[in-house]
Amino acid sequence: MYRNPALAVDAVVIKNGRILLVRRKNEPYKGKLALPGGFVEYGERTEDAVLRELREETVMEGKVKKLVGVFSDPGRDPRGHVVSIAYLIEPKSEEVRAGDDAAECEWVRIENARDLAFDHADIIKKALEAME
Repeated sequence: MYRNPALAVDAVVIKNGRILLVRRKNEPYKGKLALPGGFVEYGERTEDAVLRELREETVMEGKVKKLVGVFSDPGRDPRGHVVSIAYLIEPKSEEVRAGDDAAECEWVRIENARDLAFDHADIIKKALEAME
């Protein structure tokens, strides 16, 4: 039997010096701020998965703008080896509301986005570099 990593996606939505974050409702990292995201479903394109996860967690509609990167450190998720593909997303509006497994969602000034779940601070740093 083969052991394979799980595949996830993360949405990086930045507008007017603020980034969209969700407060996690469930473990791991329950109560911590994180990027909207989640697992890719079988038969789903990663670009579709990131927009679905964004919509499920924040009710925001968006458009994939650019690939930020692939984050594959086997220790990045306490649940096991999870590879995440992060995308920069262009928001279609600024209005957000928590849904699905997000306890809340909020626009946070980029400089105040710290103590995040997983390796999301690294993902944000790489997204900011990609925007330069």
